[in-house]
Amino acid sequence: MTSKIINMVEKLKDAEDRLLESMFAAEPIADGGFSKRIVTHIRRRIWVRRLALPVAMLVGGLIAFKPAMQLVTVSSTLLGVVPREFLEIPASVLPQVESVTFGVPLIPMIVLSAMVIVAGILGTRLLNE
Repeated sequence: MTSKIINMVEKLKDAEDRLLESMFAAEPIADGGFSKRIVTHIRRRIWVRRLALPVAMLVGGLIAFKPAMQLVTVSSTLLGVVPREFLEIPASVLPQVESVTFGVPLIPMIVLSAMVIVAGILGTRLLNE
């Protein structure tokens, strides 16, 4: 079922509309399948670009897995050697609010997380420069 608006538009065609319709109503130019080959080539390249990054990430992750595990084990042994007072954050740095969730103060954890995120962002910016 077509709407009345579409039917009205088809009835109100002027000379320019009819000329354009006659220009585009012609048969397509025979190119021996060239345009189909180009379209399939372009689609193939699009799919290759879409899949290249995830596949590269997967391969890189598989290659980096063993060294990353070695780094974790070395860092855990190094943290065992560092004195405990260097790893603790002084209570004077964090705000003291009596909001406790699951036995852990909530506000100091949020502030500490925000400080770590900001330090990470600044560190990556410094590395980029």
